[in-house]
Amino acid sequence: MGLSLTFFTFRHLVLFSFLIFHLAIAHFISSTQPLCHDRERSALLNFKESLVINQTASSYSSTYPKVATWKPDEKNKDCCSWDGVKCNEDTGHVVELDLASSCLYGSINSTSSLFQLVHLQRLSLFDNNFNFSEIPSAILNFSRLTHLNLSQSYFSGQIPAELLELSNLEVLDLSYSNFDTFYLKLQKPGLANLAENLTNLKALDLINVHISSTVPHTLANLSSLRFSSLSGCRLQGEFPQEIFQLPNLQFL
Repeated sequence: MGLSLTFFTFRHLVLFSFLIFHLAIAHFISSTQPLCHDRERSALLNFKESLVINQTASSYSSTYPKVATWKPDEKNKDCCSWDGVKCNEDTGHVVELDLASSCLYGSINSTSSLFQLVHLQRLSLFDNNFNFSEIPSAILNFSRLTHLNLSQSYFSGQIPAELLELSNLEVLDLSYSNFDTFYLKLQKPGLANLAENLTNLKALDLINVHISSTVPHTLANLSSLRFSSLSGCRLQGEFPQEIFQLPNLQFL
């Protein structure tokens, strides 16, 4: 009887120790998980304050003001948990910002705190109203960007040369569905420059961007391209045959 009791107690002691060990590991992991950086938290809050939340600024059914949940108080200190924000789990830097259909209204220029988020890899400002702002040249700060979606957001003017220097881009969407009006244009620099510089593109949507040029042969340099939409761009002439021979192209 004594031996059985001793064995029973020992077994439970082992199980208890095992449980305590795993709880300690879980606590260590959670306590060492990096919070977002103060500078990036401030940049997000300042970006929010520079714009107005207006329900009419977005038109899609999924519309809701994501930034309304961003608060500077201690309870919400970790901006990595904010709606639309994703951080790198190791460094705590903001790497994704999805503010699609977020009811944002106002202008953006190169002094915007948005451009302090230099670790961004994905940015979507789809379906907001930026009041016919030009795309700021400070977009060059986002040298790590792989995905950029500025479609349906009332940007206007010439697409800056700095955007065409974001050589890591894989997905670029600058489209607008209103075929009666041109807001953005890609002329100087033009489509040829884009194809020469953004050679990692897999998806390119420029619907209703005013290009008004012949289709450059340099598009055939985009060997990773799977999807491209250039309707409404007033392109002239025929597409060079080599473009249709791109190995990964599925839609043009």
